[in-house]
Amino acid sequence: MNFRGVIAEDEELLRTALSSLLKDAWPQLDIIAECEDGASALESIAELRPDVAFLDIRMPGLSGIEVARGLTEASPRTQVVFVTAYDQYAIDAFEQGAIDYLLKPITRERLLATVQRIQARAVAGHPDGATLDALLRHLSARQGASSKPPLVWITASVGKDTKLIMVDDVAYFQADNKYTTVMTAEGESLLRTPLRELLDSLDQNTFKQIHRSTIVNMKAVASVSRDEAGRGRLKLKTRPEVLTVSQPFMTLFRNM
Repeated sequence: MNFRGVIAEDEELLRTALSSLLKDAWPQLDIIAECEDGASALESIAELRPDVAFLDIRMPGLSGIEVARGLTEASPRTQVVFVTAYDQYAIDAFEQGAIDYLLKPITRERLLATVQRIQARAVAGHPDGATLDALLRHLSARQGASSKPPLVWITASVGKDTKLIMVDDVAYFQADNKYTTVMTAEGESLLRTPLRELLDSLDQNTFKQIHRSTIVNMKAVASVSRDEAGRGRLKLKTRPEVLTVSQPFMTLFRNM
């Protein structure tokens, strides 16, 4: 039986090493995409619907746990394997048999055992969505408890001037080549920190990634709706534009 897989790992050397190990341990697995951050992983998996996704837990932007939560609706048949250097985040999932994990550095013996479990689950049937979602919520809460304090203010450029901006006053951030555009009620500024690095420093309960190029402050959102294609539309309290939530990211908004 042939399988299709996706690898999501932000470090290129580790991503290449895992791909090489999988080719050796599991020749029947076709790696159809390799992603370097959580947002591109979620969108790729939602589009390609692979049999298995190998997700680094700590990635820029969306974490592997958040990507896995998004997949419960975007690609429910995709099995998840967490790849982590922090086994406390994944050991509970492994013990309950719903999700597997690989601890860095990955050994061939451990990988072979994981492959056997994935193949067995493919025959026996995937755990139900409610069980997976509850487990992922638990892991997400544990991950959040260990995070560093979020940013309170940032410095951004407006022309030749440097401006101090309180993070709570930001309506949304948007990728702009190697920089990030900061949108507030007063206008826009330019931040030198790339979007994929910025999200890790923000309050994860307040700032949500809605597209691979956009992070929104949920306190600045007036309403959320869904169009016929499943994409979300966010109307803002202090800005006239309407922001689009790509379809895979709508899963992250379902309990709001």
